[in-house]
Amino acid sequence: MPATRFDMLQTPALTGMGALTLDEARADALGAELDAALTSGTPVAPLRERVEGMTLADAYAVAGATLALRERRGARRVGAKIGLTSVAIQRQLGVDQPDFGVLLDTMAVDDGGSFSLTQARAGHAIAARAEAEIAFVLERDLPRVGNTAASVLRAIGFCLPAIEIIDSRVADWNIRLVDTVADNASALAYVLGSRPVKPEAIDFRHAGMTLRRNGEAESTGAAAACLGSPVVALTWLANTLGALGEPLRAGDVVLSGGLGPMLSMAEGDHYEARISGLGAVSFGVSV
Repeated sequence: MPATRFDMLQTPALTGMGALTLDEARADALGAELDAALTSGTPVAPLRERVEGMTLADAYAVAGATLALRERRGARRVGAKIGLTSVAIQRQLGVDQPDFGVLLDTMAVDDGGSFSLTQARAGHAIAARAEAEIAFVLERDLPRVGNTAASVLRAIGFCLPAIEIIDSRVADWNIRLVDTVADNASALAYVLGSRPVKPEAIDFRHAGMTLRRNGEAESTGAAAACLGSPVVALTWLANTLGALGEPLRAGDVVLSGGLGPMLSMAEGDHYEARISGLGAVSFGVSV
């Protein structure tokens, strides 16, 4: 029988992940709490305050339990997202590396479409926020070890502008690293642009980004805000998932992490992100 994510976490493969201290029943119970928060819109208290000495391995085990529940309801994994790619946010949470979450097909919102705060397939929003990112779509499998920026670039089929809708099932966004990791890196939904662009046409360090809310430019940034380059973030993810025995595969969609400040969301808002060399992506918000 192949090893499960829980099995892999019992022997930490990543520097700084720490030992797995939760048993599977406790991880499943915490995962069920977060899943209930997702479906009801009622947040939970921070996990770090209820699990003494909670490690990253524990947090990823909880995230895996939540995702298993969603998959049993019919959701399908389609890729991954990278979080904590901003140095400023890393310093705020006291960490020196990103984290990651899983993308499900139920999280997808159509370009130019509508995202419902209460009726979304992805789940019930609590305090959702939007941030502009670059989406990579892979055309080749990546190996478990030894990925470099050059090899990762060769594996990218095309890129798209994207907006990630993030949310926290932890009350008041009162999170530290283990809280957001357990909560699938605070993922809720995502919107992909509809015009694919080959990676060689993009300046992954200097591409500018503007995120507009209701026509007003309220968030600006550049690709370099994402670990110096979104390709660096993608390379980190490829090696991290490979170490956990779940390498990235052809067809996977990967969200790079934010290129600038996130914006809060409310009913009636309209968001459009425009990224140099990639074009635009947009969506509206309904109740």
